[in-house]
Amino acid sequence: MTLISPAFKDERKLTYLNSAGADKPLISPLPDDVVNRARLYRMGRMRSLMAQNDVAAMLMYDPVNIRYAFDSSNMQVWTAHNPVRYALILASGPGIIFEFPACEHLNEGLPCVDEIRTAISWMYMTKGDKAEASLKLWAAEIANLVNTHGGGNKRIAVDHLDGHGADALADLGLTVVPGDGITERARSIKSADEIALMRWTIRVCEAGIARIYEHSKPGTTERELWGHLHFENARSGGDWLETKLLTCGDHTNPWYSECSDRVCQEGEMISFDTDMIGPFGYCADLSRSWTCGYTPFNNTQRHIYATALDQINHNLALLQPGTSFAEFNEKSWKISEKHVPYRYSLALHGVGMADEWPAVPLHVDWEDEHVTDGEFEPGMVICVESLMAEEGTESVKLETQILITDTGHERLDTFPWEEI
Repeated sequence: MTLISPAFKDERKLTYLNSAGADKPLISPLPDDVVNRARLYRMGRMRSLMAQNDVAAMLMYDPVNIRYAFDSSNMQVWTAHNPVRYALILASGPGIIFEFPACEHLNEGLPCVDEIRTAISWMYMTKGDKAEASLKLWAAEIANLVNTHGGGNKRIAVDHLDGHGADALADLGLTVVPGDGITERARSIKSADEIALMRWTIRVCEAGIARIYEHSKPGTTERELWGHLHFENARSGGDWLETKLLTCGDHTNPWYSECSDRVCQEGEMISFDTDMIGPFGYCADLSRSWTCGYTPFNNTQRHIYATALDQINHNLALLQPGTSFAEFNEKSWKISEKHVPYRYSLALHGVGMADEWPAVPLHVDWEDEHVTDGEFEPGMVICVESLMAEEGTESVKLETQILITDTGHERLDTFPWEEI
């Protein structure tokens, strides 16, 4: 029998803990065919965008892009800042993972991995003064593959590559072009199977949010509260948290302070933003605010919270397929002058395996010449943001994750807002 903590003053939130026992991790109920269909769809999206951009190959170092295209995962955080593992999709040839030695088994059974080769590192940490020789070997292998499968097309798109690598490929006759437009546009439209995987990540995230709520008691530190989301994510098959955005009391304003050893006091606002990369590599980017000790909002807290929720609800109502980003901006909720210095710079952004294109600024930060063109399309997943504060107040952070449908939108998260 599972004992429910008496901390739950809001019974709506009890349901987000594991019904089989809050001491147990959540186990995904999704069958393998959902995962495999999502894998094939994602590689299809990549190849389609490559064809539209007339590139012979797509070279990827970003571990999120590699996960998207191949579902191949190996030391994701480490390789995000150590460029020693990469992947290559040839438009008229195989998809190749360049893997660490003795790690080939990590790619077994992945339907979009046609070939596995040993990665050639040319970063200084691994090669020191021999890096230049390794760079030449690396470039020669990439160029040979493009020449073999490119049919005369020498254009290679890359997501993240420093100048030495780009120059080495150019010296061998390849034309290096930016690839982030390919990867971002490919990732922006999700299949039904991808949405099923994302729903599960959100389920795990909301269990973590419930754990934070359960422990939001006076005397608990910000770091202790943040650790509960890490715990739920890790034990349920998730990957990492992108940020450390959980603060309380006057530490919430200005925003973007990272969680600390500050002890939360009764009645203080606790505000956080999950930025959680969860099971299957998908992101749950949700924000909530409530009081430490579950006390009723004071008048100032109630006003700030209600204002933030007004912004969320107003902007949600504007999200329809075919609405341009510019039209959304024109009709979006307008924050008052007293809130501007404490604002969040984005009104909304895309989300998939991380924060993604499009990023639509708040109206006060909108500049036509610097904002992406585009419109909301079915299959996009969008996070709608609000950060609200005034001089001397605490900050309220709210955020919800929605799917653009053929007829409107659907909220994917359900963890309840506070009653005001």
